[in-house]
Amino acid sequence: MTKLQHLMFALLIGLVFTSCKEPVPMDLAKENLIPKPVKLEATGSSFEWTKNTQIHIQKGNEETKKIANHLIEMIQPATGFQPKIKELKTPLGSRGISLILDEKYKNLGKEGYHLMIDARKISLQAFTAEGLFRGIQTLRQLLPAKIEAKETQEGPWLIASGTIEDHPQYGYRGAMLDVVRHFFDVDEVKQYIDYLAAYKMNVLHLHLTDDQGWRIEIKSWPKLTEIGGKTEVGGGEGGFYTQEQYKEIVQYAADRFITIVPEIDMPGHTNAALVSYAELNADGKARKPYTGTKVGFSTLATNKEITYQFIDDVIRELAALTPGEYIHIGGDESHVTKKKDYIKFVERVQKIVEAHDKKVMGWADIAAAKLNETAVAQFWQTKPTNALKAVEQNVKILMSPATRAYMDMQYDSISPLGLHWAGYLEVDKAYNWTLEGNVEGIDKEDILGIEAPLWAETIETMDDIEYLIFPRLLGYAELGWSPDQNNSWDEYKVRLGKQKTRFELQDINYYQSKLVPWTDEKMDEEKK
Repeated sequence: MTKLQHLMFALLIGLVFTSCKEPVPMDLAKENLIPKPVKLEATGSSFEWTKNTQIHIQKGNEETKKIANHLIEMIQPATGFQPKIKELKTPLGSRGISLILDEKYKNLGKEGYHLMIDARKISLQAFTAEGLFRGIQTLRQLLPAKIEAKETQEGPWLIASGTIEDHPQYGYRGAMLDVVRHFFDVDEVKQYIDYLAAYKMNVLHLHLTDDQGWRIEIKSWPKLTEIGGKTEVGGGEGGFYTQEQYKEIVQYAADRFITIVPEIDMPGHTNAALVSYAELNADGKARKPYTGTKVGFSTLATNKEITYQFIDDVIRELAALTPGEYIHIGGDESHVTKKKDYIKFVERVQKIVEAHDKKVMGWADIAAAKLNETAVAQFWQTKPTNALKAVEQNVKILMSPATRAYMDMQYDSISPLGLHWAGYLEVDKAYNWTLEGNVEGIDKEDILGIEAPLWAETIETMDDIEYLIFPRLLGYAELGWSPDQNNSWDEYKVRLGKQKTRFELQDINYYQSKLVPWTDEKMDEEKK
């Protein structure tokens, strides 16, 4: 035989060997997906992602190309693969991985997706690019845990076969980050966004102003950051986001289909503004900077026109930077504002927000005023009185009950971080409830969704953030996404415990609750 004949023979043998290679049996139903999908059917086989696997998309579809590139960025560090993106007129049925937009999945909504996996191919289909993005988070979790590693790992990269049809229960699934009590920079906020995106959450509420600091540049009122931005709890140097930095955060979130809801807290929680501009105080005297943690002592001068000019300027600049539909006006714990003044204030501020083509969101305290039905009241207090007032006005409720959803609550009495004014919040208590079953008189049709706030009195670093949000964040993501009838603490805690390897490969400083059976994925594989 000639050298060419030898080569052709070797290639033929290789092709035969490859085509005859039996797929590894795997059970999709035993994968530890969080949030749990709506429908799942396992077929007992697997798909192997190799260095030759291509990603197929519809020709000329830039949205799908962005999703494909995001998927490549997700898998490249651990696999070392750099998959080719191939544009086809009809990618469905092609070997490899296909990402397809199709109107027939309109019934799954803008975030729903249909995922089909067999030994030859993976097909991810959705009505929108947002649905495709949620679907690739599922693909990420179906890959071995080592996909989270920052360095190249040995394969094989197997994905269990079957079909998943999935869509969220609630359209609003978010978390809040307080960047006031302690300031967190742009990169830290981006990391927080990545954590939300990994579990199909779609809103980040940024608490940007409070007594201890003002964190967003307002060009028409520069002293807000020049003076008000320089403090934080404990006397640290504080900080703020320039408008360009804020736009960077907004775009980074949008690329992951997460909406930013900015909060300017008022008329209370305003000491940083009152320090910066004396005229915002009823007596015309500037207040002293505050670096403690008490609440309820500050208020804007609700009877001065300059106050409303100030608010109009702030909302105007912020609305121009914020593509999302909501501006959060705070409204909580304004204890030194007279009630009649508070009501007039909220109603006037509501008109200002709407004049800038945004809808009002506020803590449920704002239900003391007459609200438009487009407003949203965020239920947070241990008693639901204000939230029920909002329901009476046909206002939607965002569920954030402090006793269940405040991620700054301590896990137990020896937790080194967090508070406990709303009680201790272990991982089971954070998960084992339903949004519509939490308060009598607030039904499912009244609820916009769920948000888990993280207040920053006791946290200063990303490690601190991780300790308080992991693993509770995953439970909130599931409560917002998965149908209630599919949820069970006894079953969920097993899936949660098997996230151990993923957390550790990402260097996440998670709380190792004794209620959760933490299992390293390698040990789990050995047992099989």
